[in-house]
Amino acid sequence: MTERNERRGQNPRNKSVRPSRPRTPRDDRAERPARPERPPIATPGIDLLPHVLFRDDSLIVIDKPAGIPVHAGPKGGVTIEHGFPALRFGLPWDPQLGHRLDKDTSGCLVLGRDRKALGRLGKLFTANRIEKTYWAVVEGGPSTDTGRIALSLSKREKARGWHMRVDPKGQPAETYFRVLGRSERLTWLELKPKTGRTHQLRVHCSAKGWPILGDTVYAKAGASAPRLHLHARSIELPFYPNAKSVRVTAPVPDDMIEALKLCGWKGESARTPRDRT
Repeated sequence: MTERNERRGQNPRNKSVRPSRPRTPRDDRAERPARPERPPIATPGIDLLPHVLFRDDSLIVIDKPAGIPVHAGPKGGVTIEHGFPALRFGLPWDPQLGHRLDKDTSGCLVLGRDRKALGRLGKLFTANRIEKTYWAVVEGGPSTDTGRIALSLSKREKARGWHMRVDPKGQPAETYFRVLGRSERLTWLELKPKTGRTHQLRVHCSAKGWPILGDTVYAKAGASAPRLHLHARSIELPFYPNAKSVRVTAPVPDDMIEALKLCGWKGESARTPRDRT
């Protein structure tokens, strides 16, 4: 073996004795998501495996717990993203958020498993082709059983933070509602946002005079329950062309059951009024 070949790690008879690193096919590289700024795996996190509602080669839908932000804020702390390394399911990278839910909202949250899936989700959300259905328990309630709320919203900055407000010069926001049940002081609503503005459902309900139960920001009298009673009940994704839409439902969280039962909910095994029409 010559000095030159020794330096190269080669044998002159069979050329290479050092295993070469396999090259990644160009198509595979194209589908890898960009390296995200994610928390290290060693950071104390959250176990999301029990929260997986749906998974295929492109998508994961989880049942997001209330009280945990989807990504890090200025104060840090545990986020939903801390649980993503456990949701790789054989892939060499973490799934990424396809959209967002408020910290205090529970329910269906969609993740993309690669760059192609994230791009497809982004286009569907931008085109308002994804149907999101929320359940909320509100204080008081609308005088009609169905209706539409069209109130533009803008962000208002304050020294102690920010919040959203109704603003005729703001971004258009549209929500459809339907009453599913009532009690003496509460109403169980199905809410379908046609736009995806920050805190849209909370501001719309509050502006109409029936704030969501447990809302510490938009209820004028302050929170009257330990948590925000807003749950992303289901999501319908026309993700695959020429195929049936992916529809996923998130079970009602334990801390919303009492209020829902007061409004007439009979449990997960019972059909909602929509199912009976």
